[in-house]
Amino acid sequence: MSRPDYKLLIFDWDGTLCDSIGRIVESMHMASTRSGFELCSDLAVKGIIGLGLPEAIRTLYPQITDSELVAFREHYADHYIALEAEPSPLFEGVVQSLAALREQGYHLAVATGKARRGLDRVLKANGWEDYFDITRAADETASKPHPLMLEQIMAHCGVSARESLMVGDASFDLLMARNAGMDSVAVSYGAQSPEALQAYEPRLTIDRFSQLHAWLNQAH
Repeated sequence: MSRPDYKLLIFDWDGTLCDSIGRIVESMHMASTRSGFELCSDLAVKGIIGLGLPEAIRTLYPQITDSELVAFREHYADHYIALEAEPSPLFEGVVQSLAALREQGYHLAVATGKARRGLDRVLKANGWEDYFDITRAADETASKPHPLMLEQIMAHCGVSARESLMVGDASFDLLMARNAGMDSVAVSYGAQSPEALQAYEPRLTIDRFSQLHAWLNQAH
C-alpha cells in the first residue's frame, strides 16, 4: 500500500521535539513529595506524559481531592519552571529537519499536553513564536487521546485526516491520531518504549528525528 501524500505534520513537544522527559519526571516527584504523596516510579510517570497535567496527576493519584490537585499543580509548575531557567534542548536534527520540511511546503503544527502558558514559554525560548501554522495546548482543548486538538488543527489548515500525520513518543499521541483517523509515526527516544507503541500501529518508528525527513522524501 502506497503512503499518502501528507500535507500536514503534527508534532508532540515533550519527548518528541524536546528532550524534557527527565525534568518532567523530576518535577512530578518533587510535587508528590511536597504534597505528601508516595512517590510513583519513574516508569509510571513516563507513562502519563502526554496527558494534560490535571489528567496526568489524577491518573497517578486517583484519590487526590480537588484542593490537593490545585496545590500539586502549583508545586509541579514551580519546580519545572525553575528547571527551565535554562530551556530543555531540542533533540538532535529537529531544527534542521523542521526547517527543511517547512521549506518543502508542509504545514507544521504542535499538539501537546503542555498548558498554553508553558508552550508559549518554550516556543519563545526557541524563537518559534510564529514558526508553526498552529499550536494547540491541553488546557485550551480536550486532553489527549481525545482527537479534538487534531481536528482543530486540521480545520485551521484546511487539510483532511488522510493528508495528516501525527508524530509522538507516547501512546496518547498515537491513540489520538487513530481516534482522528490519521496516520502516526512513533519516536523511540521519548517517554515510552517502541514496543509499547507498536500496539497503535504507527506507520514508522524512528530512532532519530532526522529519519522522519528521510522517510517523507522517499519515493512512493
